[in-house]
Amino acid sequence: MNKIFLFLADGFETVEALAPVDVMRRAGLDVVTVSIMGRKDVVSAQGVTVAADELFEAISFDGGDAFVLPGGGVGTDNLSAYEPLRALLKEAFAQGKLVAAICAAPMVLGRIGILQGKRATCYPGCEGDLFGAVYTASSVEEDGNIITGCGPGVSFDFGFSIVKRFCGEEVVATLRSQMQF
Repeated sequence: MNKIFLFLADGFETVEALAPVDVMRRAGLDVVTVSIMGRKDVVSAQGVTVAADELFEAISFDGGDAFVLPGGGVGTDNLSAYEPLRALLKEAFAQGKLVAAICAAPMVLGRIGILQGKRATCYPGCEGDLFGAVYTASSVEEDGNIITGCGPGVSFDFGFSIVKRFCGEEVVATLRSQMQF
């Protein structure tokens, strides 16, 4: 079974984290939410407290197939400032594993240099930090082992793109039907 890690930091966008988790878990993917805050309770930009499954410093990321970042201005800043996550994302990308980010979070990928020459999207106004990327302004963009999304309104499509990568279009079509999407 594919293992997916989704990282949470105070200030994350609620729907950008939980909608993809919901979609991926419905598809049968093993999704682990990981707090980088040193505590399991993480507070979203909308004031929603979410209990992460694990603490970053308490688990191994061996066997991870995908590494996902929700956006949110403060959440993105917190993710970007956390050096252990930055190192993990660089390593995962170098190993050809899927790295995905939505809204402001693609800036983290740009800042660590893994968007060079890749097509990418993000929340409007954040494209200046996609260093080396070809900015497309698409809702969801896929290029090699990178998936990016532009904002909260495409959170489900972002999740469906990750599911498609691991489970195929047929599973996505079934999910869309079951979810009345």
